Amino acid sequence: MFVFKAISFLPLWALYLMTDFLFLIGYYLIGYRKKIILNNLRHAFPDKSEKEVRSIARKFFRNLTDSFAEIIKSYSITPEELDKRVKIINHHLVTESIEKNQVIIGLQGHFFNWEWHLLQMTANIEKRCDVVYAKVSNPFFEKLMMKIRTRFGVTMVEKEAFQRDFLRKRNQPRLIVLAADQRPGNRDIRYWTPFMNRDTAFFEGAEKLAKRFSHPVIYSSVSKPKRGHYVFNYALMDQPPYERKPEHGITDRFIALLEDNIRKEPEIYLWSHNRWKWKRGE
Repeated sequence: MFVFKAISFLPLWALYLMTDFLFLIGYYLIGYRKKIILNNLRHAFPDKSEKEVRSIARKFFRNLTDSFAEIIKSYSITPEELDKRVKIINHHLVTESIEKNQVIIGLQGHFFNWEWHLLQMTANIEKRCDVVYAKVSNPFFEKLMMKIRTRFGVTMVEKEAFQRDFLRKRNQPRLIVLAADQRPGNRDIRYWTPFMNRDTAFFEGAEKLAKRFSHPVIYSSVSKPKRGHYVFNYALMDQPPYERKPEHGITDRFIALLEDNIRKEPEIYLWSHNRWKWKRGE
């Protein structure tokens, strides 16, 4: 842990030099998850040539290794530097809801750099924020990521404990963040629908939570204008009353916004995840 903290005090350009080398080794020599990345991209963009697909794959891998440098830097980055590098547009949607004693649900996809997004929110905007996450299997990296993520006050809630935690704090105004594009587990109830040209399973926990307890829902789109800089733009997806809203309406809207975000900047989406591992009926 001490080594990671010491390295984090290096300037970001120096950390990028280290991950530039990692990019060359990982992409060209080892080919880390290259088969999965290319397969996912070919299905998602059947209209693109093989040259275009491989170009997106290279840019994605560069963003992936950049994120390693940024995660290391997260151990010591200051709120002031975060504020220069991460912009959150329309964050008033969160702060105003909390000021009205509301719980608001925030949905986002796995775009780079979601770790800096959470740090910026809790360092400079609103500390009353719960993030639902999947526990890292390696104990050392679980401890490291927990240390980084909670630096400025965010509350991390392991997904298996979320229901109990939510009921305990149901009247506490706050932002609840969910990465709603994760692959559901075998025990989860799944909603199957087309996503990026493939039949895809989605977990509808956010929709059920919003409708049952009448919580508004926002979506965060992402763009990366240049290396080490990100823009997150909040938009209101839906709000109560939900009685006459269509079934799966929140999830369908999330998928539409997610797809639009991916098509605008495909290289910042997490293509190395085996998102389509499960088939309908399995």
